Amino acid sequence: MKVLVLGATGYIGSAVVSRLTREGHEVVPLVKNAAAASPDAPVRVGDLTDPQSLRAAVTEDVDAVVNLATPTGDEAVDAAALEALVAPLRGTGRAYVYTSGVWVLGATGDVPLAEDADTDPIAIVGYRPRIEQRVLAAAGDDVRAVVIRPGIVYGRGGGIPGLMTGWAREHGTGRYVGQVATRWPMVHVDDLAELYVLALTKAHAGALLHGVAWESVPAAAVAAAADVAAGGTGRAEPWPRAEAAEVLGEPFAEALALDQVVSGRRAVEELGWRPSRPYVLTDLADLTDRTDLAGGNRG
Repeated sequence: MKVLVLGATGYIGSAVVSRLTREGHEVVPLVKNAAAASPDAPVRVGDLTDPQSLRAAVTEDVDAVVNLATPTGDEAVDAAALEALVAPLRGTGRAYVYTSGVWVLGATGDVPLAEDADTDPIAIVGYRPRIEQRVLAAAGDDVRAVVIRPGIVYGRGGGIPGLMTGWAREHGTGRYVGQVATRWPMVHVDDLAELYVLALTKAHAGALLHGVAWESVPAAAVAAAADVAAGGTGRAEPWPRAEAAEVLGEPFAEALALDQVVSGRRAVEELGWRPSRPYVLTDLADLTDRTDLAGGNRG
């Protein structure tokens, strides 16, 4: 397939591009500035704030569009961008995969929430469920529209656990926002990339999928593992949400304090997704080993 990818150079996007390429697909990144792209790689130029440029990028030879771009924060702009990307796909059966996230579910309680659960988004993703519904509605116009909601992503030293490792290095101990009982649904970035490829090749029109390999991981345990990865002894302490909000902003602090248990069984059962990468605490321990070899251990 020839796949137009928005957000191709981002943390998740780069893993998805790598997986698509490995499986023989042709990736065409959408970039804001063609001059900054590699001269050896085909690109399309476009911007989420310029619907005309997005529509022009989805030419007839493009088999699918994968949107991994960071939302603008403006619902009207994101809705217009969606319409511009989907319009050329209507009536063709071509695929459009949109990236949302599990934060649209809000606090979940102890029972793992599946894709049919009601949404209750926190502020940072407040309008995202309405964009999701616009995407899924395109299935009625013969677009193979799919929404993926990743959990908190880790691996390759990045994601929120990567940030936490930096905080531990800076402050001398691991830190977590909110209660000690806070849990996060999580997924390794390479497992998530495999889910995107499966969604492109196997998901039915109108599919909504949770990209979650681990339903509930204690955030405090991630913070302790991040401290070890930073060269510490595995200590973690609470970071009061009000204090974290002063540094990170209240919307992000609220997200980090969000307690969730989320199921990813649908992707396993319907698409044959088989997450196989190490558990996040194991992954962070492996990062510690690499740091030690590099002589970068915190003293």
